[in-house]
Amino acid sequence: MEPDITGKPVAGKAESQLRKGVLEYCVLAILRDGPCYGVELLETLGAVNVMVTSQGTIYPLLSRLRRDGLVETHWEESPSGPPRRYYELTPSGHTALKEFTAIWPHFRDAVDHFITD
Repeated sequence: MEPDITGKPVAGKAESQLRKGVLEYCVLAILRDGPCYGVELLETLGAVNVMVTSQGTIYPLLSRLRRDGLVETHWEESPSGPPRRYYELTPSGHTALKEFTAIWPHFRDAVDHFITD
């Protein structure tokens, strides 16, 4: 990643496109371990540098996953602040993640075939 004028890294086009393509499945994988609220998802993704994203990306993605029936939500009171919306996988979400998990190694290996010297 190239730094911007403030010194913060800015993703290049290839990195952005790759992140966009797999972000949904990374979110589903995080939710496989149990329900999370949006900020928790952002923090977990942000722990892996290339997966850093923003609220402006994650919340529309979560809304789409909900509309598609891959996640469901419920509200819980917060010990500090307003109630939080928690997201969790549905059976369809588990199936989508399982399908992606089966396909990913073959896809990764195919790309590696072309780009490895």
